[in-house]
This record gives sequence, structure tokens and C-alpha cells, in this order.
Amino acid sequence: MAMAIAMPVPAMADSVLVFAAASLRDALTEIADTYRAETGHEVILSFAGSSALARQIQNGAPADLFLSANLDWMDALENDGLIDSDSRRALLGNALVLIGSGADAAPVDLSPDTDLPGLLSGGRLAMALVEAVPAGIYGKAALTSLGLWDGVEDHVVQTDNVRAALALVALGEAPFGVVYATDAAAEPDVSVVATFPADSHPAIVYPAAAVAGSDNALNGPFLDYLASAKAAEVFGRMGFEVLE
Repeated sequence: MAMAIAMPVPAMADSVLVFAAASLRDALTEIADTYRAETGHEVILSFAGSSALARQIQNGAPADLFLSANLDWMDALENDGLIDSDSRRALLGNALVLIGSGADAAPVDLSPDTDLPGLLSGGRLAMALVEAVPAGIYGKAALTSLGLWDGVEDHVVQTDNVRAALALVALGEAPFGVVYATDAAAEPDVSVVATFPADSHPAIVYPAAAVAGSDNALNGPFLDYLASAKAAEVFGRMGFEVLE
């Protein structure tokens, strides 16, 4: 009589560790809560500037998934063999805006003739790190494209991530800042005073991928959930462009 041999089935992991750009904080927190309620699986979220997270992964941090606010840092990890290329997908888009402190800041007409230093009146323009953090990189590119960077460079205060720049403006410590449209929408104490033309900076794309070497069984399911209609509703409600 033949006997069936029961082979061990790998258990589904209880949690997945996601490294994500700071601008995704509100949307991902809501999505993670819903995913936990539906599946019982924990989503541990670690937010920072994409550059800081990418460097942590390069230094061996045990992340399972990485969501970047630009393509460059994901490309860098892929070139290093540190992400699973087959899992990579372009998830979201965003817009770049100039914000003013307060809920009723006056609009600004952004053009090569705009006197940004004059508008600052001795204050600072808050931006994420312009050589490392995606929001800062996009912001410098946009200001350069408009011919405004050279005049305002000495008036910029740089922060570790875009949410820190947002906070400076919300608290009135900087009169203006450059952030994503979704950041501005999440903060009632700032106003969008101008939107940078889409062609003034590289397209803002958020790629997502599993980290190479992570064998977490939740990687695929949670990436799929991020591309689901339920997640799209949250992302769209918070101002992101959901990419096909």
C-alpha cells in the first residue's frame, strides 16, 4: 500500500518590513492598517528620505520592500544587485509645488522674473536635501529650469526629508518651501501658492520592489495589494497619480 508523505509547507511570514519615502507616510499607514485588518499580517513601515533608505539597504539593513520617491535610487540598488528586478514596478506619480506658511498665503506667479529672495523677506526656502533626497533634487531642477536657482540658493534651508521641509513651513519657521502636492494636501497649516510646470523637472515616479535576498513570503502579496483597487483609492484620495 502506497503511503503519502506530507511535505512541509513554508509558513506565511507574520510581518513585512517596508522602507518607504517619507512622502508616502499618510497613504501607506492607512493602507497598511487595512491590509492588517484584512489579512492579519503586520506591515512594519520605516519612513525617511529615499537616499537614506537606499544607503541603509546598501549597508545591509534587513528591509523586505523598498518604495522610492524617484527612479535614481531604485536604479542604484538594482545596479548593485540589491533589489529583485522581476518584482520592480512603477507605482505612483506626483506633482511639485511651492507652499507658503499659513492656510491663506497669497499665490505666487512662478516665472524667470519672480523675485523669490524678495518674497522670502530675509526668511528661508525649505527644501529636502537638493543633492540626495528626491523632492530636493526635483525642486532644484525645477528652480534651475525657471532660472531661479542661482538667486535663491543662498536662502535655502535643507532638511533630511520632504516632510521635515513641510514641517518648517507649517510651523512658520520658513515662509516658503518646495514639497510634493500630496504633502501640501496633508498639512492644513500651509497653502499651495504655485505648482511647478511638469516639464521643469524630471517626471516624479515612485517605484516599488522587493529587496534582493529577502525571502519573505509576504513580499509579492503586499506589492500586489499596493497595486490593487483598494490601495489605488487611498493613493488617489491623497493626491497621488496611480500609474498603470
